[in-house]
Amino acid sequence: MARGDLTDEEWGVIEVLLPSERGRKARPAHDNRRFLNGMLHVLRVGCPWRDMHERYGKWNSVYVRFRRWAEQGVWDAILATLVEFGLTDDWQHMIDSTTIRGHVSAAGAKGGLVRRLLVDHAAAFRARSTPAATIRDALSALS
Repeated sequence: MARGDLTDEEWGVIEVLLPSERGRKARPAHDNRRFLNGMLHVLRVGCPWRDMHERYGKWNSVYVRFRRWAEQGVWDAILATLVEFGLTDDWQHMIDSTTIRGHVSAAGAKGGLVRRLLVDHAAAFRARSTPAATIRDALSALS
């Protein structure tokens, strides 16, 4: 058992809440405990499914079972049962994504018409290093 995996006591509570998995002829169903530990590892560490540790099995198998349980409402049932037994509070279970990749244009690329007008307007009022009157005077003196 790795650090962060479910203890025997925790597994004893959750085991009865999980659906039994039936394997096909060619592929037997693996242990729910190993898959659940893999799911919790990904959620705890925040890594992509493909970077999940190999001790939990194939990442795609763990992900497919996670999605299947989510579609069947297994996670909601587990949370409701744990709250009913008083083992946890329902308000503290959230998954937060604080790292979101922005679009290329979100990194300061040129804006649209409004931005262009604002930039042009600001440039018109910007102080120049040489006053305009001096340039006019110099040009008229040359003619």
